[in-house]
Amino acid sequence: MAETLEVKELDNVVVRFSGDSGDGMQLAGNIFSTVSATVGNGISTFPDYPADIRAPQGSLTGVSGFQVHIGAGKVYTPGDKCDVLVAMNAAALKTQYKYAKPQATIIIDTDSFGPKDLEKAQFAGEDYLGEMRIDPDRVVACPITTMVKDCLAGSGMDNKSILKCRNMFALGLVCWLFNRDLNLVSNFLRDKFAKKPQIAENNIKVVQAGYDYGHNVHASVPATYRIESKEKVKGRYMDITGNKATAYGLIAAAEKAGMKLFLGSYPITPATDILHELSKHKSCGVITVQCEDEISGCASAIGASFAGALAATSTSGPGICLKSEVINLAVIDELPLVIIDVQRGGPSTGLPTKSEQTDLLQALYGRNGESPVPVIAATSPVDCFDSVYAAAKIALEHLTPVILLTDAFVANGSAAWKLPTMEELSEITPHRVTPEQKGKYTPYERDPETLVRYWAVPGQEGYTHIIGGLEKDGRTGAISTDPENHDTMCRLRAEKVARIPVPDLQVYGDKDDAELLIVGFGSTYGHLYSAMEELRAKGHKVAIAQFKYINPLPANTSEVLLRYPKVVVAEQNMGQLAAYLRTKVDGFVPEQFNQVKGQPFVVSELVAGFNSIIESE
Repeated sequence: MAETLEVKELDNVVVRFSGDSGDGMQLAGNIFSTVSATVGNGISTFPDYPADIRAPQGSLTGVSGFQVHIGAGKVYTPGDKCDVLVAMNAAALKTQYKYAKPQATIIIDTDSFGPKDLEKAQFAGEDYLGEMRIDPDRVVACPITTMVKDCLAGSGMDNKSILKCRNMFALGLVCWLFNRDLNLVSNFLRDKFAKKPQIAENNIKVVQAGYDYGHNVHASVPATYRIESKEKVKGRYMDITGNKATAYGLIAAAEKAGMKLFLGSYPITPATDILHELSKHKSCGVITVQCEDEISGCASAIGASFAGALAATSTSGPGICLKSEVINLAVIDELPLVIIDVQRGGPSTGLPTKSEQTDLLQALYGRNGESPVPVIAATSPVDCFDSVYAAAKIALEHLTPVILLTDAFVANGSAAWKLPTMEELSEITPHRVTPEQKGKYTPYERDPETLVRYWAVPGQEGYTHIIGGLEKDGRTGAISTDPENHDTMCRLRAEKVARIPVPDLQVYGDKDDAELLIVGFGSTYGHLYSAMEELRAKGHKVAIAQFKYINPLPANTSEVLLRYPKVVVAEQNMGQLAAYLRTKVDGFVPEQFNQVKGQPFVVSELVAGFNSIIESE
């Protein structure tokens, strides 16, 4: 009988699964993060996969990674480097070891480190550990492929299908290392493969084999670990990605507004999962159309909006370029529309599977004419739900298109989410026509306070009207080329957006006496907050203000940005937010921290950069 190992309590741990893009690393990572979220741990994940549809097996360009940070309390980032690295082949070890801490435990499948595998991974010889200066005592060298074949011998599965189960052995080994309940894994697999129960049972058998291997052999580790949740709030939780949270937020908004939800979209990485998820929910009154191109996806959504639906369209940066003309139609017609831009690396096709914040100025200004549009940026995978709900509320109550910026990092990343009840969500009241307007309605009559026009849909008796892409007379709704009318309408559309109420900008940390204010927007919040906490732990006075509402800006923006002696704007672009804020806040001249690497910020690099600013004269 195997000797019992010591179980150590940890506050947090980072695990990275890596292998060929066909090795199922995303699935293994997703299951491990879901199980962790189910027991109440804080989690933050980062799927890092190649743009190749299927790179050559064992090649350096085809490595797919999935990193998850698990904590006893709230977790803000997927972690800079991992404590445990699973490398399913030589190429994975070669490319992913740079993401491991010096003391990290490395789990490898020795069956995938043969001479040909090492040659493909461009190792000089068979001493791959020595070549990479890896201490063999930190390596769990396990013949995973052989043991999976033995485990599933007689299962009736062909060799190719058996090899697809290797990820489950690695998952079982990691579950043993962190004392995870395999019943939760089994439940996940039975649910995922509900229509193929034998596939589920075969995978469960392999997970158990991996767990047993660790338990019986002790896999060269000094101890196993446990991460107990420190704060547990009652409620239903799930591990949710940003794209799924976005889909759920749209469904909730339509339900709250008492409307049908329509999504017109065209598949594009990394936004396609929104279309996939919404297409599953016809029972909730959701209508999805996969159109022939980006333009028709947006145009069909505007048609649905004209007909009285909550309309949305989802895309990434290249698609926003194509949709811009049609978004302008929604601007001049003053129709509600939610446009979701899941940003990725550019320009052009750029880095389709990588993350950037480079569409901000395109969202703000990337249309012809005076074309103001509210812009919101989600700060985390979970916040995608709240942000798209807020975008829908603004669109319906102020009759305007709204752009929601997420990006590949928050869209594909996941976190533990406490499901809200419908009662907890704010009311959504579309700005519809009134009974008093019947028989004398014109389409650009406005509420005198908000300047929002009144919304009538086709078929409402007594509210016949025409809208379209040509400028209209503000009183009659007839086509107009009058210079004074056009000037008035441009100013009314801009002022309507400017009057939309948004929450004040919140400051966290040493908000009363900070020597440095860190400013960012959207998805960088977790990394910037973590950097602030590290600087405060070193004795510095630091605060953070993260923009979620970008147009219109919060009313207290100028007061916050001019309050502190030093301000740094950190963003994953060449300085778009900093440039925008300089145009909006007189006398604002910030420091800047900019990276365009297609990867999330590294907290240690942020700390070093911000520390230099603090210590500079």
